Order: sequence, then C-alpha cells, then structure tokens
Amino acid sequence: MDKPKVVLGVSGGIAAYKACELLRRLTESGHDVRVVPTASALHFVGAATWSALSGNPVSTEVWDAVHEVPHVRIGQHADLVVVAPATADMLAKAAHGLADDLLTNTLLTARCPVVFAPAMHTEMWEHPATQENVATLRRRGAVVIEPAVGRLTGVDTGKGRLPDPAEIFEICRRVLARGVREPDLAGRHVVVSAGGTREPLDPVRFLGNRSSGKQGYALARTAAARGARVTLVAANTHLPDPAGVDVVPVGTAVQMREAVLKAAADADAVVMAAAVADFRPSEYAAGKIKKKDGQEPEPLVLVRNPDILAEISADRARAGQVIVGFAAETDDVLANGRAKLARKGCDLLVVNEVGERKTFGSEENEAVVLGADGSETPVPYGPKEALAETVWDLVADRMS
Repeated sequence: MDKPKVVLGVSGGIAAYKACELLRRLTESGHDVRVVPTASALHFVGAATWSALSGNPVSTEVWDAVHEVPHVRIGQHADLVVVAPATADMLAKAAHGLADDLLTNTLLTARCPVVFAPAMHTEMWEHPATQENVATLRRRGAVVIEPAVGRLTGVDTGKGRLPDPAEIFEICRRVLARGVREPDLAGRHVVVSAGGTREPLDPVRFLGNRSSGKQGYALARTAAARGARVTLVAANTHLPDPAGVDVVPVGTAVQMREAVLKAAADADAVVMAAAVADFRPSEYAAGKIKKKDGQEPEPLVLVRNPDILAEISADRARAGQVIVGFAAETDDVLANGRAKLARKGCDLLVVNEVGERKTFGSEENEAVVLGADGSETPVPYGPKEALAETVWDLVADRMS
C-alpha cells in the first residue's frame, strides 16, 4: 500500500526547530512527508536538515522544478497538510487566500484535511485580526489547534507556545484516520472530565481510585482533532496536556464540580469520564492521624459528594446540551447501566466492565454505550481512542 502523503508546512517562527520532532514521528510511523518551509523558516532550520529527515526534496519556491508544477501538485496529492509552527503571518495569508510562495500555493490547492498549529507571542495570538483569521479558517473546515501556555521567546510567558510535537502528531494521526475534510465538531465547545478525584483524610492520606485519566484524555484529543474547542477538567493525572486543549487541574470532587459547572455554561456537550468519588471524609484532620498503642483507630465517617452528572443532566446550562456519563460495573453490567442511565438523566452512558484486561490504567477499553432513547452501541475491545471516536459520533448525531 502507498504510504499516506503528508505535507509539513513550516513557517518562520523560533518554534520551527520543534517541527523536526514532528517530522521524525511522522516518518517513523510510515508516512511519506514532504516538507515545505517558507523562506523565513529556513533562517531557523536549513533545507538540508528537512531534506535529510524527510528523504524528499525541499523548496520554498514555485519556480523550482517548474515542469512538475509543484505549486499545484503537492497540495493535490496530499492526504494531510499540517503547518507547524503557523505564525500570525501564515494564518493571515491562509485566511485571505494569498499565494506568494510554495506553501501558500499548496494550501490553496489542497483538498485534504488541513491542520494548523499556531505559535506566536500572546499579544499576537489575542489580537482581533488573528482571532478573526482563526475563526475564518475553522469555518472553512481547517483544524486550528489552540496554542499551549508556557515559556515563549525570551523571558515572556503566556498563551502562544507551540504544543508538544508528540501531541500535534496525535492530532494529525486522528485526522488522517478519519479521512474527512470537514471536522464535524467545528464551532462546538465540549467539556471532558478525566482522572480520579482524591478526598483528603489528613495532610498525607486521601481516599482515591485507580483511574489514570487515559480515556478522558483520548476523548479530549479526539474532540480537538474533530475541530472542537475542548476544556479538559483533569483530576490527579500525570499525562501530557493534549494539543489544543484547555486543561483545568482539580483535586477533589467539590473542585471538579465547580470547574465542570463553570466550563459547561457555554458548552454544547459535557462528557464525564472522570472517576468521581461518591464519598469524602466528614472531617479533615489538620495533623497526620497517628497510630496509638493498644487502641483501634476511630471509625471513619463519610459524607456524600455532590452528584455532578445528575446535577448537570437535570439543570442543563443551555438548550440541546448533550450529557454523557461513564459507569464502571463488575456484574449485571447492562442492567446496572440502564438503571444508572435512568437515575442520572443523561443522554448517553458508557458502561464498561471492570475485570481482566479491563482495569483502570489500561491502554485499551471495551464498552457498551447506552442511549436514553433505548439504543445500545457496543464498542469491541481495542484502543481507547476507538471508544472516543464512537462516543463523539453519537454526540455529534445528537447535537445535529
């Protein structure tokens, strides 16, 4: 089979050196990559580097190898075009259809999915002109990843940092796998919860669970690849931030409730994939609880935590908002799932059995997605991103 053809566009920002890592991941995973840098990008990384890493010729000019008509052919034959970094200048040119070099010509002739990974100073990203250009590109079907927050050029810190190349690669891989030019969640805001809450007993102990957050992160990455603006409320995870996702870290169930309610105020969908503690200690010990010789410990008194899923299902922040819950069961999986779906009042409930090969922390999952309309959608054992795709398929159908 032919290798998927990817065009890696590189515009002239200091983050251009990070695109070398993205290129390596694309080539090592079996993609045929043609790097098309701008003339400015070559001030940061030379053509020899791009050619050696990709195994393909590199040019910035439409006048090179004219008989091959590169300004047309490169875009026509691509399965994916990704621009990383995409500077404010490149976003403006792409939004207005300018074609003054090989990369901008390629963007005009491409009929495949296009991904932009912006990188620039915070003030440039926040400028109304840039925001209008981003909105235009998204409206036309491009996936424009939200930049990360962190250290920028010099001493500056803020939003505008190029997302981690490994995370950009994950977005590209998901976009390629779908093979759809128009991202079906474009213009939508979705909220995803992930991880496991922890309820403190004293300064060194807590009640928690084994949730790794991997399923929630897969849902967030997949939604971003499908064009959504994603808020990820993450409880006690140790995973890298997904590219293009706003991550809100929390610790306890009460903190998660506050963050989810705030983010859900303008959300089109909320997916509660986190393992939220049902109970918390009634009292918090200011000092470490110590053993006392000859004495049994005081009984631990628990109180209920807020039921976030039931609350947002009963009092939806906006009309048509789709609510998805998760349920881990050990027996009578579907019966218990149906009962929970009715009790919580959500639109969809992802039910998975906890057991061999199906434990927290695994890279795979198997589930049945139950619908309030009586539907059942089985998802066979496989990568968690496959379950994420199915969930968003069902959510997109209900939002439309």
